[in-house]
Amino acid sequence: MTDPVSRTILLLDIEKYSDRDDIEQAYLRRMLYDVADRTLERAGIDERLRLRADRGDSVMELIDANASVTALLRALLTEVPTQLHAVNRMASSSAQIRLRGVVATGYVAVDEHDGWVGSDLNHACRLLDAQLLRAALRERRDDFALCVSESVHTGIVRHGHAGIPAEDFHAVTVDSKNGPLRAWLHGPVPGAGDDHSEKGGTSVPGASSGERPAPRRDQPGAQAPEARAARPSAPPAGAVFHFDGGAPTFGGSLVGGDQHGVSGGQVTGDVHLGGSGSESA
Repeated sequence: MTDPVSRTILLLDIEKYSDRDDIEQAYLRRMLYDVADRTLERAGIDERLRLRADRGDSVMELIDANASVTALLRALLTEVPTQLHAVNRMASSSAQIRLRGVVATGYVAVDEHDGWVGSDLNHACRLLDAQLLRAALRERRDDFALCVSESVHTGIVRHGHAGIPAEDFHAVTVDSKNGPLRAWLHGPVPGAGDDHSEKGGTSVPGASSGERPAPRRDQPGAQAPEARAARPSAPPAGAVFHFDGGAPTFGGSLVGGDQHGVSGGQVTGDVHLGGSGSESA
């Protein structure tokens, strides 16, 4: 294995590639390579400064550390959306191409099988596969979603170079099998998902904290505080009967609380049966 050397890592991946048939996949691969080549040429990075690996539905580029990362980012933010728009406006629905992209930096070595080895490369691949980046692309109208590593943001993005608006990048933390990874997403952070922004994340629909929130006033059946306060207290234990006026008639006996039975006859006036017996008649 060679000694690790510093490289800029560019990853581009086709959305929903496996959903297409063989003819469509072959077409999408041609479009992917065409977009990648034109973007790198626009950034002034020729073939002598890069090494490419084919991943089927994605392309990986190891770029010489002396090549301008600023020019690469500028080209990705301007050239890729323009090219995708030009391709997709003439393509059928099954031939539409939408891309996720990652730019990172780090150390990469080449093993005896010409394979690429390095934890920085692994982290870049984790960012490319993150659910947050996938969700971001689903919400984009320009067919492209880009994420950069913490090192790229620190060294390039945050300084506000021309064509790379720092305010358009948002700190996010994505989940991976290697643990949480901090990165920076270009454009709006998706409204929901497993991954979340640094500002607090987004709750997953259907999740419950175990607490039941108080109903709003506009909800059916909700009562205002003053209405709840006016509600009468629970009645005392034991049977209580109130007869206000009228002429109730009972046959046999009626027993309730401390009162005595009334057998036969007719009772007029206000009659109170039950209670503690402390009230005056």
